[in-house]
Amino acid sequence: MNATASTRPRLLSMGSTYSEFDEESSGKASPPLLSRHSLRRIVRISALLSLFIFVLYILRNHFRAQPPSSLPDSADTANDGDKANTGHDDPVSPVYPPTNPTELHIHDPSIIITYSHPEPQREPQAQDSNFNPNPNAAHQPRTVRPVKTYYAYGSGPHIPIHTAPALSGPWTKIGTVLTTDSVLPIGDRKAPWAPTVVAHNGTYYCYYATSHSGCRRSAIGVATSSDPGPRGWVDHGVIIRSGVGTGSGLYPMDRANAIDVSVIITSLPPEEEETQKKEEEEVGDKTHPHLLVSREEPPQTEDEGKGEDPNPISTSPPSPKPTEEKGYLTFGSFWTGIWQIPLTPDLLGSDYTGNREVRHLAHEPRAVHPPNPKSNGICGDPTGMHPVEGPFISYRAPWYYLWFSWGKCCGFKPERLPRKGMEYSIRVGRSRSPRGPFVDKQGRDLVEGGGEVVYGSNGEVYAPGGQGVLVHRRYDDVLGVEVEEDVLYYHYLNTSVGYDFHEARLGYNILEYVDGWPVPG
Repeated sequence: MNATASTRPRLLSMGSTYSEFDEESSGKASPPLLSRHSLRRIVRISALLSLFIFVLYILRNHFRAQPPSSLPDSADTANDGDKANTGHDDPVSPVYPPTNPTELHIHDPSIIITYSHPEPQREPQAQDSNFNPNPNAAHQPRTVRPVKTYYAYGSGPHIPIHTAPALSGPWTKIGTVLTTDSVLPIGDRKAPWAPTVVAHNGTYYCYYATSHSGCRRSAIGVATSSDPGPRGWVDHGVIIRSGVGTGSGLYPMDRANAIDVSVIITSLPPEEEETQKKEEEEVGDKTHPHLLVSREEPPQTEDEGKGEDPNPISTSPPSPKPTEEKGYLTFGSFWTGIWQIPLTPDLLGSDYTGNREVRHLAHEPRAVHPPNPKSNGICGDPTGMHPVEGPFISYRAPWYYLWFSWGKCCGFKPERLPRKGMEYSIRVGRSRSPRGPFVDKQGRDLVEGGGEVVYGSNGEVYAPGGQGVLVHRRYDDVLGVEVEEDVLYYHYLNTSVGYDFHEARLGYNILEYVDGWPVPG
């Protein structure tokens, strides 16, 4: 490109060796700011940089924590609302109250409250300058209200922890439970699923699972700490596993999915202790609804049972007294539904043998979607999809309540949503015992497909689930005392924001009880 030399003096940058004097003496035009070669290099670098950013974006979306779905990875049945067949009539939309929304993005939340008592304020004395005694006023002790801190744990990298001064927020991420990948040998060890945290005797227990999306290759483990925050958690390893590995062939691990864990620590009433002892004596009776013989249990030989001491000295620990507390681990997702086994006294393991004290608590016997052709029982259910998961047991005297999520949790496409009522909803059954059986209002056993729908999609709330119940203490200004109330909390999708799994956020409702059944308000 040719140009006529300018007679206007040019500004020189520091260190430049080119000037108008050189231009005038040479009679040549000034060189362009960038040569063709330089322009080509800039274009190539820009293209490579754009490609690099695009690849990073794709990888970021690929390696983000995936929802704990029990659908096979290759299946597209989750959006096939037209193919859905629940065996029930189309649901009539009930009227649900709106949620109490928060800005906390979380999936499968577990929430606890800690209470700290500040130092009581000193009563003003006569020598204080602001002391103004009222001789007609009776002396009343000052009420020092405890300071509450809410802790929320959820699915995600190393189990994120958020805190807030109130359930409504504001929520702040303060760290994670695990500082490294989980020690569990199965599944996504970087981003454990659906934790549940309980406090007992000064120790915090965080139960969680790792798995392969759409498969029963799963494990449940536990970490403990003396602090609910991100300090000092010790990862103890496997409690149970399904699909592969040690113990996965025992009943019910040979048919269950070891994710979506919940733990309740409670004492059994005396009559339940007697019932439990009788049921343990019935091991081997396959007609019993809660006890089945394990496939791995060795057959009894003819010599067994002969020559036994009629008064043997027991070397096993004595059975717990009715007033003693025991821990029960409830778990399950899709396949055969929700199960329960007892924990060891230290709450870090389970010594069940595949028969003793196993409970089947909830199941959807009808397949709401046909099986994926590639289903093999480990990845995908050959009998179809049975969408029951996310158990949680709460207590409000005199009932124990088993909460669970029913339906499709995630992977929604706005242009092709499942048939109404097939998305997540929160259901419940109740029992006099934490061990079940649990039934709904109609008396249907949850194992037979029962379940009272407590909360579902409404307004901007879509697919609420992953629920829990928080016992919340509130100061009543009228009564002048603290009162307890139950709060149902869950994650949900806000339809005005989007249907992406990572847009799930925390919502909650105060529970009332009508004839012993929870009703969100």
